[in-house]
Amino acid sequence: MINSTLLTLAAYLIGSLSAAILICRLLRLPDPRTQGSRNPGATNVLRFAGKKTAALVLLGDMLKGLIPAVAARALDADENTLAAVGLAAFLGHLYPLYFGFHGGKGVATSLGVLLGLTWPVAMAVAVTWLLMAKVFRISSLAAITAAAAAPLYAWLLEDSTSLLVMVCVISAMLLWRHRTNIQRLISGAEGKIGPSH
Repeated sequence: MINSTLLTLAAYLIGSLSAAILICRLLRLPDPRTQGSRNPGATNVLRFAGKKTAALVLLGDMLKGLIPAVAARALDADENTLAAVGLAAFLGHLYPLYFGFHGGKGVATSLGVLLGLTWPVAMAVAVTWLLMAKVFRISSLAAITAAAAAPLYAWLLEDSTSLLVMVCVISAMLLWRHRTNIQRLISGAEGKIGPSH
C-alpha cells in the first residue's frame, strides 16, 4: 500500500532543494539571491554566471519536479496522489524548507512535473515557451504565455480531473509569481534573455 502522505512530503522535500543556490555554491559563484533579480532560478543565473551554469540550474530544477513524479508513477500511485506529489514538488521550489521558504518562480520545476505526469502537456507547454522566447526574447513573457496555455492543453490532452486541477493551480501560482514581470511588461521595462554584461 502506497503511503500518499509520505510520497507527497518526500516530493516537497526534493522540491525544496534549490539548484541555483547549490550549484552556485559548488562553483564558488555569488548567491543568486544577492544578484540581479535576486530570484534563485536559471534566468537570473544566466545573467551573472553564463549559459553553462544556467543550463545546469535549469536541469536541476526540472529534475526535482520530474523525479518525484516518475517515482509516484512507478509506484502505481492513484491520480489524486500523482497530482498531490506534482503540486508538492512545485511548492517545494516556491517555498523551500531549507532556504527560509524563499524560492524561485517554478517554471522549470513545473515542466519537470508535467514531463513525469503528462508528457503530451509538457511538450505543448515547452513548445509554447520556446516559440515565445525565440520570437520575443523575453523569458518572463514566454513563461507567462506557457502557464496561461497549460490548463487548456491539460483539458484537451488529459482525461484526469485531478491532473487538470493540479495544472490549473500550478498555472495560477506561476502567473502570481510573475506579477512584477507582468507589470514591467506592461510598462515596457522587462529585460531580454541573455547576460546583462
